[in-house]
Amino acid sequence: MKPELSEAVKELIQKARIVSFSSWETTQPRAIIPLFQAADDQGRYLTDEDLQQIQTLSPETSGFIPVARLLRDRVTEIVDEAREQVLITFPGITQPGGGLYPPERAEACWRDFWHFLRCITYGIADQHIEYTSPTGLHHMNVLYQELQVPLDAMVVGLENIKIASLKWIDSEEQAALGPYFDHLITQLKCFKP
Repeated sequence: MKPELSEAVKELIQKARIVSFSSWETTQPRAIIPLFQAADDQGRYLTDEDLQQIQTLSPETSGFIPVARLLRDRVTEIVDEAREQVLITFPGITQPGGGLYPPERAEACWRDFWHFLRCITYGIADQHIEYTSPTGLHHMNVLYQELQVPLDAMVVGLENIKIASLKWIDSEEQAALGPYFDHLITQLKCFKP
């Protein structure tokens, strides 16, 4: 039986939103913000229809739309590769006594990897490198402390999401796309263990 989450933890989960679109309004047409916000509210990647609308409404910042689509379509392979590297780097992490035991904890970690890449694709789709919400990340930090999430493993996972993602990208675009990943990696490295 799964342990029941406390009300405080449930509240933190609701507040732990990685992305903030409030600063985007100064640089983007207002009409695209609801597309990103709806996807984020539903915890999903941008659809082909969303991406097409963003491209139509903001053609000057839509150069990386194909990359956002590609990463979305390759998320399973990317997360699997990142998970594999975490398991190699931290043998025993999913065993009794490990930071990702029992299996529900490990599944939550891999799900976070999926969401990390989702949020990165929002920044990429809009060419907005600083896409994170300081308040949301603060709540995520507190949540991770409360749940004793192994931060070192999460950082290794996020670094490997970057490595696995960039393998799918043309070499001439890799340097331009690295900062979107580095931004979230840097934020996560600032979390308190």
